[in-house]
Amino acid sequence: MEKYRFNVFGDILAIERHGPAWRCFAIGGDGKRGPVDLAIPPEVSHAELPQYLYDIYHEQAVMSDVDIFEIR
Repeated sequence: MEKYRFNVFGDILAIERHGPAWRCFAIGGDGKRGPVDLAIPPEVSHAELPQYLYDIYHEQAVMSDVDIFEIR
């Protein structure tokens, strides 16, 4: 199973591939995961996830958090 974490304008999202589908979870400050209602098309690759997330969430950006990056 593919698992990735991204900082999305200050929020942490975990994105996992289950079969052909992607699932997305918000990670709270306490480390708990909650499902996020985000549809990621199955053809989006790992390399394309940052741009896809930017396209979806760019309107939520604030001046202090102006980027999306993978947390490794």
